[in-house]
Amino acid sequence: MTIDDVTAVAQTAIYTIIKCSAPLLLVSLCVGLIVSIFQTVTSIQEQTLTFVPKILAIFLGLIVMGHWIMNNMVQYMTELWNNFGAYIN
Repeated sequence: MTIDDVTAVAQTAIYTIIKCSAPLLLVSLCVGLIVSIFQTVTSIQEQTLTFVPKILAIFLGLIVMGHWIMNNMVQYMTELWNNFGAYIN
């Protein structure tokens, strides 16, 4: 296994991680922004107010996008295991 192979595997792993985590991070970012705007408008400065809406939004996002995320992860792991013989040379 050459350094180019290791780099390709690492690059694909990082891309898969970003691709799988980005939708949930964007959901959390949008909910946090909406709650922050609400806090600013109503002058409520409670720090823990953002946690419950974010957690609920992330759970809803996992319900909606969980199948897609799992398919991407399984596809990547299947590709790794199928090429395992080339990695042990």
